[in-house]
Amino acid sequence: MNIARIVGRTPVAIIVGILMLGGCTKAPPQMLGTLEYDRITLPAVAAERIVAIDVREGQRVSAGQTLLQLDQAQTRAGMLAAEAQAQQQRDALAQLLNGPRAEDIAQARANLAAARAQAREARAYYRRLQSLKTRNYVAAADLDRARAAAGSADGQVAATRAALDLLLHGTRPEQIAQGRANLAAALAQADAQRVLLAKLHVVAPRAGLVDSLPYRLGDQAPVGAPLAILLVGAAPYARIYVPERQRANVHVGDAVRVFVDGREKPYAGRIRMLRSEPAFTPYYALIGEDASRLSYLAEVALGADAANLPAGLPVRVEFAGPHQ
Repeated sequence: MNIARIVGRTPVAIIVGILMLGGCTKAPPQMLGTLEYDRITLPAVAAERIVAIDVREGQRVSAGQTLLQLDQAQTRAGMLAAEAQAQQQRDALAQLLNGPRAEDIAQARANLAAARAQAREARAYYRRLQSLKTRNYVAAADLDRARAAAGSADGQVAATRAALDLLLHGTRPEQIAQGRANLAAALAQADAQRVLLAKLHVVAPRAGLVDSLPYRLGDQAPVGAPLAILLVGAAPYARIYVPERQRANVHVGDAVRVFVDGREKPYAGRIRMLRSEPAFTPYYALIGEDASRLSYLAEVALGADAANLPAGLPVRVEFAGPHQ
């Protein structure tokens, strides 16, 4: 049968309805977001003045490249003081390990000999007075003083003997342990100062793009303030928001097409992260009914063909294949 004849006999309203149904194919699910880079913030480790800035905003830097320099004078002085303290503790430990010198022991022996001689003399004097006391030739007070002097001399002998024994027994193990601990603490403090001094020479931890240098030459940033912010990564990623009604059908690893505002050809991507907790949809991702729904933050990894795309561009993400 002739098709033209069939069309001619078919009501116009039915034909229009068929054409409208054919043109109302369901659009693939889409999600909105922006292009982003991983950001690295390099904070100030000390409140020192900026004495040199070697890069500019928007410049690409390699890993280990110098970004800026802080004044090192005060930190260097602190490091030298810590190193001197460590050397002092090292010498003190060596003294403990070596023990007393032979000269100190000889001096202690001489002191003991002198104390013994004085004690013998004091005891002899006391005995003489005792013999005279029986004949009432000596006052009782004189005899008491002689007795006290003899006792004091004997005590001095005991003290000098103890001092000699202390030298002969050498250093106690507990003293050596304390000396080692003091040295370790001093060395750790010196290392901390050296690390701090090195951090005043701010370098790029990874290759990337200098996004921001909040402070200028001569500024003195407070501790913790960002001295430089880097955008790192071989290519940007798309940060998108998955509407609640599509969350159950989106999984990590799904292939997607990323449409970048201003570029006709889409970029191939793959979902690398999908949050399990919802968040309110940002203003730029509001589409119809989604304006009143929660959404889930997701990240889409892009390939090397997107390496030159700048951060902040709006994107639209669609699934690469059939997706309900």
